[in-house]
Amino acid sequence: MRCRVCVEGGGNAKATRTACRKGFSEFFGRAGLEGRMPRVAPCGGRRETYDDFRSALRTARDDEFVLLLVDSEEPIAAGSDPWTRLGNRADDRWSKPREAGEDSAQLMEAWFLADQESLAGFFGSGFHRGALPARSDVENVLKRDVEAGLKMATRQCGGKGAYRKGRHSFAILAALDPGKVTAASRHARRLVDTLCKKASR
Repeated sequence: MRCRVCVEGGGNAKATRTACRKGFSEFFGRAGLEGRMPRVAPCGGRRETYDDFRSALRTARDDEFVLLLVDSEEPIAAGSDPWTRLGNRADDRWSKPREAGEDSAQLMEAWFLADQESLAGFFGSGFHRGALPARSDVENVLKRDVEAGLKMATRQCGGKGAYRKGRHSFAILAALDPGKVTAASRHARRLVDTLCKKASR
């Protein structure tokens, strides 16, 4: 079965969409999907991603699995499933399309914190790991704390400069160890397990 991932991010510029596809493709390849890679479709903003996902579901072939991948935006409570979360979140209120399955919605957040060695290697000299949030349950770190920590940790990095989401995020994603990310994030593990299961059919 072919898989298509409608992912939040990439903006509207060709360069950032290319970087988004490359970052996720590198990550998925090292996560065990080499040779059966999903098609990564950067969709830009959050609402645009959901709308593109619904459109892709309507036009999907019988041998195609379409998946929605968006930021969780807030800490994820234990036992919370993505569709319930997206349906209850005040800024979303998204319902599960009838063509979608329970595993068609996936969440991501704070993956960078799960592999601080790769972060340090990416930014190089001047990286201050102690400025990052110390919690091991990365999915419960507030988004603002993740971004503030990354900026503080990289403010003295002369090579790549201080962290900027649009400039660095997809290149960092490409450098992460999927094993460390999936060990620290149950939703990252759910995403990789779902893609591996669907792509093997």
